[in-house]
Amino acid sequence: MADDHVDGLTAQTVELLQTMIRNRCVNDGTPTSGEEVRNADALTGYLEGAGLEVERFEPTPGRVSVVSRLAGRDPGAPSLCLMGHTDVVPVNPDGWSRDPFGGELVDGEVWGRGAVDMLNITSSMAVAFRHLAETGFRPAGDLIYFGVADEEAGSAHGAQWFADNEPDVIRADYCLTENGGLHGGSSDRPAVGVNIGEKGVAWRRLRVKGRPGHGSMPFRSDNALVLAAAVVDRLANYRPPARFTELWTERVEALGLDDETKATMLDADRLDEFLATMPNRGSAAYLYSCTHTTFSPNLLDGGDMKANVIPDAVELQVDIRTLPGEDGDAVAAHLDAALGDLTDKVEVEIIMNDPASISRTDNPLWESLQRAVNRPFPSARLSPQMTVGFTDARVYRQMGSIAYGAGLFSPDLDAGDFSSRFHGNDERIDVESLRLTTQLWLDVATDLLR
Repeated sequence: MADDHVDGLTAQTVELLQTMIRNRCVNDGTPTSGEEVRNADALTGYLEGAGLEVERFEPTPGRVSVVSRLAGRDPGAPSLCLMGHTDVVPVNPDGWSRDPFGGELVDGEVWGRGAVDMLNITSSMAVAFRHLAETGFRPAGDLIYFGVADEEAGSAHGAQWFADNEPDVIRADYCLTENGGLHGGSSDRPAVGVNIGEKGVAWRRLRVKGRPGHGSMPFRSDNALVLAAAVVDRLANYRPPARFTELWTERVEALGLDDETKATMLDADRLDEFLATMPNRGSAAYLYSCTHTTFSPNLLDGGDMKANVIPDAVELQVDIRTLPGEDGDAVAAHLDAALGDLTDKVEVEIIMNDPASISRTDNPLWESLQRAVNRPFPSARLSPQMTVGFTDARVYRQMGSIAYGAGLFSPDLDAGDFSSRFHGNDERIDVESLRLTTQLWLDVATDLLR
């Protein structure tokens, strides 16, 4: 779709996506941020416009989630939840070509923070859900729409709160959420990715201590910031060995590579060197994360720091993503290996410790997804993959549900370019992908719940 003129359901998805981008529901990890009430209000108004009942939940002021339901006609039939989060990560406008909260539609693309993570899916799910209600669809089992807050900072004010306090409100046999739908494979064996699992998230707070002093006398001082810098350097340069999960072979197969490149990527001893020279940095970063436990020191807090005061304590927050089978002890072992002789100088506090999770594919939802994808792409097969970020799918898996990251994007959308837009500059999504994804939810819901 080359121009900016769109019709029907796709136009509704574009308009709702633009509204949600412009609402600036920025979640910086603090309890008072997010203000998802703004997107909750937009979703409430949109769904109630079709006569749907919407329940609102506000576990923390301003952190509102919405739930709407099409009741099933058969209590024994499986249920499906369409879940999308309503918050977005912070943004630095200086790196953008356009206003990150403008929601502009330019040359067939909607621009703005959240356009790919994941307001595109949240809005398209709402449009599909409302359309099913307006057309009189009566599902066999319950169909639930869940617009949830606080996914970007760990779900404490969103999905995890529901699991701990109101599980029956959101409980479903199956759940679809972010993020799959990219095309891959070879021309004779095309594939569309579905995320059936995700790496674990093991956020840690590291504390280093020194002695306070005057900034004019740094000689032989015990500066906590200097020690923290050494800790950051070691974490940033830590390279644990590659380890392949059962999904790595499938991931490599879906890339449609020549035999020599494929053999290199399936060789743990050669993979790192290959990725270090890969031209597409976004693809290299993703593929590295698929095969390694990763450590990213992202936040530093020195308290009330002053230019002429040697700090006596500094805190670091480190984003650690674990491979399947790794627990808290494995994370501690990684930290010991990374820090070496600095280990005893660092206090470690657990912020978040959710293990990797995975859902099976031998079930009716997988079959419905396959049929839905084959409507526009008859020769494409579903490719089960693991996402390297965390999503609220993990909460559903903890509740015993089958949960997938799905979607359906334009074949022209480059996977490496797309992945670089997550939490990055110039985030945007094309209208054709919005059209395909909106139709996907309609096709899956009517097929699975018929």
